[in-house]
Amino acid sequence: MGICISSESSAIHGAPEEARDETVLVFEATKVLSELSSAYSKQGSKGINQDAATLCQVYGTENTTFCGVFDGHGRNGHVVSKIVNSRLCSLILNQKKVHAKIEKKNIINNVDVVEDDSSAPPLNKNFQEWKEGILDGFRVMDKEVKLQENLDCSCSGTTAVVIIRQGEDLVIANLGDSRAILGTISDGEIMPIQLTTDMKPGLPCEAERIKSCNGRVFALKEEPHIQRVWLPNENSPGLAMSRAFGDFMLKDHGIIAIPDISHRTLTSSDQFIVLASDGVWDVLSNKEVSSIVWAAGSENEAARAVVEASALAWKNKYPSSKPDDCTVVCLFLQKKPQFLPFKSGNP
Repeated sequence: MGICISSESSAIHGAPEEARDETVLVFEATKVLSELSSAYSKQGSKGINQDAATLCQVYGTENTTFCGVFDGHGRNGHVVSKIVNSRLCSLILNQKKVHAKIEKKNIINNVDVVEDDSSAPPLNKNFQEWKEGILDGFRVMDKEVKLQENLDCSCSGTTAVVIIRQGEDLVIANLGDSRAILGTISDGEIMPIQLTTDMKPGLPCEAERIKSCNGRVFALKEEPHIQRVWLPNENSPGLAMSRAFGDFMLKDHGIIAIPDISHRTLTSSDQFIVLASDGVWDVLSNKEVSSIVWAAGSENEAARAVVEASALAWKNKYPSSKPDDCTVVCLFLQKKPQFLPFKSGNP
């Protein structure tokens, strides 16, 4: 598969007391990749860090990079995120190869693939292969989680936000409420473009699917801003996202492991991609995150800068709440300019 460095974000052993809840995700990939990427994770105050992250330089597939952030939840969420972290990239790559072989065989045999909508523009062939590989890879991944021995995932699971960069093609897959943004230069200023939609029960289309499967969606009185998913006749488990790996108690009631997949063609104005768990987005806006990344001293310092800003924002905005785990992966699409544009948008 190539160089793939990942972490389940465990605490640093032997670190000073003030740093034991932090984890640096160290990437020893190819020189170019390591110079243009960074990752960092910090444990919150809710228990073990359940986040995990991956960044891979894929061999055998031209100019391809895979990044993923996985945010576990529930009693065994840290185990589920670690399993997905270690397996999902290879599953997607293997499934894409299968679809590429089928496509090649169809061409050799002169088999025409008929689109459902003849008026729709032709799909990017490369994107279509990635899309099919991602859908099958996520399906197999969820099945593997379910078949794990001695692991109860009835009320435990993980989100997944994944990007695959291949040349100018960017493929994005999202499951749950982690998020990806793109930092791009517009009118001399760094601007964020949100690449994913937070898959939460409050979204009308997500709520409709859940309710059609007899699941219930409502918020508790003590947290009216958080819509949750509940069993038909029982006030549990109260899942705060609408898609996830695991959470098999709710899989018959609208929770699915089918990611939302999209494609984007990168341009020379696009500078970096940020993937982060919801602990970051709960306290920082897309604009704040993109500005922090752009203002960082180097590409290697960007992820840590965002995580540290998130930790500070939790203390300032929610002093009586327990901060969530925060994990960030930054992938720069080109070297940062030595001198930033005048309108940098830096804090």
